[in-house]
Amino acid sequence: MIRYIPFLLVLALWIYAFIDCLNTPEEQVRGLPKVVWVLIILFFGEVLIGPIAWLVAGKHRTAPAGGSTPAEWHRNHRTQWVAPDDNPEFLHSLREENKKDEQLLKSWEADLRRREEELRQRESGSGDGQDNLPRG
Repeated sequence: MIRYIPFLLVLALWIYAFIDCLNTPEEQVRGLPKVVWVLIILFFGEVLIGPIAWLVAGKHRTAPAGGSTPAEWHRNHRTQWVAPDDNPEFLHSLREENKKDEQLLKSWEADLRRREEELRQRESGSGDGQDNLPRG
């Protein structure tokens, strides 16, 4: 089992460098075009030259200015998470949903009452008609 650890470490570094290269914007790639870096990582990954070259010389590495994530979009679009009980938009949407559900329930109940009344009228009308029929 221990003899597989070096192979797994090389594979992990290879995969990390490949994904990092693919996710890096073109303007942050140094020295060579991004496609060339991808090919270097793929062809020279087994001997660690490609992934190490990418990590050392292929990308501008700077500390993030406004946060811990490297993506600029995340730094500029921070969201304030609010618990659902404290979120007025969520509470308003619940009230609106409850109103719609209550209206739907009332319409179903009215329809049920109407159908029950029609059924009672049919039963009482057909019961009288059977008693008045001549028996043969």
